[in-house]
Amino acid sequence: MRVAVLYSGGKDSNYAFYWALKQGFEVKYLVSMVSESDESYMYHVPNIHLTELQARAIGIPLVKGFTSGEKEKEVEDLKAVLEGLKIDGVVAGALESEYQKRRVDRVAEELGIESFAPAWHRDPVDYMRELIEIFDIVMVGVSAYGLDKGWLGRKIDGKALEELVRLHERYKVHVAGEGGEFETFVRDAPFFKAKIVFDEVEKKWSECNYSGVLEVKRAHLEKKGST
Repeated sequence: MRVAVLYSGGKDSNYAFYWALKQGFEVKYLVSMVSESDESYMYHVPNIHLTELQARAIGIPLVKGFTSGEKEKEVEDLKAVLEGLKIDGVVAGALESEYQKRRVDRVAEELGIESFAPAWHRDPVDYMRELIEIFDIVMVGVSAYGLDKGWLGRKIDGKALEELVRLHERYKVHVAGEGGEFETFVRDAPFFKAKIVFDEVEKKWSECNYSGVLEVKRAHLEKKGST
């Protein structure tokens, strides 16, 4: 089966890609939707420009779509991109967002292709445990009480997961960030031919909104095993 993976560069889209490979699917394209709006209802925004570097690391063509981020219209923008591809299915990293999954499913149905969401309704803690064993994940956006500026740029490992579980118990922060509490970026994965190294970053923090992003200004690919 020829598929496209909706690819933002974060943990969930990389898991979608990983799953598709495990299924034996032929992943023809990575599809990144670039939104003009920081408040996109459908798409990941922080450091979306780095999906070009990730696509090079993976060795699969990246197809970029552009959208103003206008609610509902951004779904049609995705459809316009997918209908131009010769694929049999689309794979998304949806975990709990009914809004996103229903719209991707609808687009797939209208195009006559299959829709897959391998992480759908997985237990968040078990899911995150699996991800940190597979990927090198760093937090690049936070927007929830309990997640301060110190989380920006932090690697999500076992210790970080324990803290996220405690934050869930105290503040109801979703352990996998599915409520928009945080955004991630994957710097390395088993299917990356080279790892991504951040050269220059800037933490942008809003104390009044208690939210921020790690803006990656420069990054490069580095051969695995090099120092």
